[in-house]
Amino acid sequence: MSSHVVQGAAATNHKTFGEQALHYFSREHGGIAREPLDTPAAWRGPDIAGRSDWIVGLSSAEIAELERARDAVRARGLGLGEMRREDFPLSTLAPAIATWARELRDGRGFLLVRGLPVDRWGDDDAALVYWGLGLHLGVPGAQNPAGDLLGHVADMGEEASSPFVRRYRTRGDIAYHCDLADVVGLLCLRTPRSGGASRIASSVAVYNELLRRRPDLVDRLYEPFLLDTRDEDGEGRLPYVPVPPCRYAHGRLKTFYHSDYFRSVVRHASAPPFTADEQTLLDLYEEIACSPEIYLDMQFEPGDVQLLSNHVVLHARTAYEDFAEPARKRHLLRLWLSLAPA
Repeated sequence: MSSHVVQGAAATNHKTFGEQALHYFSREHGGIAREPLDTPAAWRGPDIAGRSDWIVGLSSAEIAELERARDAVRARGLGLGEMRREDFPLSTLAPAIATWARELRDGRGFLLVRGLPVDRWGDDDAALVYWGLGLHLGVPGAQNPAGDLLGHVADMGEEASSPFVRRYRTRGDIAYHCDLADVVGLLCLRTPRSGGASRIASSVAVYNELLRRRPDLVDRLYEPFLLDTRDEDGEGRLPYVPVPPCRYAHGRLKTFYHSDYFRSVVRHASAPPFTADEQTLLDLYEEIACSPEIYLDMQFEPGDVQLLSNHVVLHARTAYEDFAEPARKRHLLRLWLSLAPA
């Protein structure tokens, strides 16, 4: 596997893990939304599946501009961690990227950019171009306290049945969650033999349905749940942190949800068990999100870049079967970004 993962977030062109989390969780709150929300982010999968306006195809001129920017960076010998936006000029693509940012921040909260010629470029050049696009879309940030900035999503041979393994390093399914960044991007380098669909759901649509079915449970989403840190912060650090899933202000609902990490916190003796209502809420929330009337599945093609807002979109993954040859195995590159305010 290529060694282009960036570590040691020390430069000023990206955020540390802590800085990014603080930015992400700086969600204004003005009260509880008690009526269904009618916004572009309240989409349902079946309504989206038959449309193509969420898929952005790149033109040959735009690809050529990306290659010129890549060549300029290569000529200067810059590593990913050294690059700044001005080092990767994209005058032609800039208006389109600004539109992407608005869609993620103010619209339905997701899009798919299609057409990067990753097979022709190879993994390292694809990573460089992907990073350059990220610098124009927002501010990249670390994905863990170790400072990894561009992560590999691939089967590392870890046991998927373990409740505490990082499941993106396995071939198993991944439950609904949000990441600690405004936006998560996934660049597909290679697809699996079968399976591995990206499953997404509008957290606004899930909230609306929860309001319809069990309005008595909604208030609990505005109170903190304990989020298991999975010992990622190291020995002596907090085993969990309190996080309110929902914040609502100015007609906008922002949601952070992490099924596995909310549920596994009870392994800690100091964490209280769930009440009956809390257990019902978690189960029903995920039941709604897992309904075919709510979710949208998409299968990536090599060169696809999926961009999701972690404020209004939940994402999951179905299990997959991979190829035996290492060079053909499923491989995605993950990027976390903070967006500028409107």
